[in-house]
Amino acid sequence: MKVIFTEDVKGKGKKGEVKNVSDGYARNYLLKNNLAKEATPGNMKELKAKKNKEKQLEQQELEEAEKLKETLAGLEVKLTAKSGDGGRLFGSITSKQIADELKKTHKIKIDKRKIELDNPIRTLGYTNVPVKLHPEVTGTIKVHVEEQ
Repeated sequence: MKVIFTEDVKGKGKKGEVKNVSDGYARNYLLKNNLAKEATPGNMKELKAKKNKEKQLEQQELEEAEKLKETLAGLEVKLTAKSGDGGRLFGSITSKQIADELKKTHKIKIDKRKIELDNPIRTLGYTNVPVKLHPEVTGTIKVHVEEQ
């Protein structure tokens, strides 16, 4: 019997997959526990529509990430910190501080985990910081650290 999995079933299939399983297994376990539904023409059409909708949403997310990348390219985030001799900071600038300042001054909310700062910023001046906006899109923010 052909079934469409509605949940992941270990060893059999993932959600959204169409597979052939034995009739008894399908009737007595998969269908009974709502882990799968029978692959009728109507259900197949529904699955296809669902996959198309997901594809459109992914495309829309990608376009939004591209727009945000363009916006971030023209922005500059200014932060102030106390520093000592030679422009060395007391402490450091973290991704959380960058995210908070971006939200406060430019009203753009980006999760601090998406800001890919290898090491915290410890010097005065300009730094280009990469931001992972989407698995396929990475933008950069220009961060300007000034003396307090």
